[in-house]
Amino acid sequence: MSVHRRIRPFNTRDTYPEQDLDNDLCQAVVAGDTVYVRGQIGQDLDTSATVGIGDVTAQTEQAMHNINLLLREAGSELSHIVKITVYLVDVRYRESVYRTVGRWLTGVFPVSTGIVVHALARPEWLVELDVTAVIPREDRA
Repeated sequence: MSVHRRIRPFNTRDTYPEQDLDNDLCQAVVAGDTVYVRGQIGQDLDTSATVGIGDVTAQTEQAMHNINLLLREAGSELSHIVKITVYLVDVRYRESVYRTVGRWLTGVFPVSTGIVVHALARPEWLVELDVTAVIPREDRA
């Protein structure tokens, strides 16, 4: 029996059929009172369809929507985020991405790290966000 709860497990051979991969992963892991959310991009969690090709704001909105959904499935919520890491493929996207994230996280005050990278896993992805959150003691099942 696992000591961690896995949220939305999947295998990369299904998610990335065009690549020769076979890795068992999940979208989030609950370990004790901590929730670790996999990097989220502009992709619909249910269909794997990319959202907002060429539109960093739309991709950021989808990533934040995914994070909100995954945290709720894990028993947490956006207000319990303690850290967010933002990966951008172009520094010029910074204002748009941070403005969008800021709207979702008003009043939360997480620590944040921003990184500009050469590329993400697929060329159409412009931004990736990962978060760590907690489940307050009174909310744990």
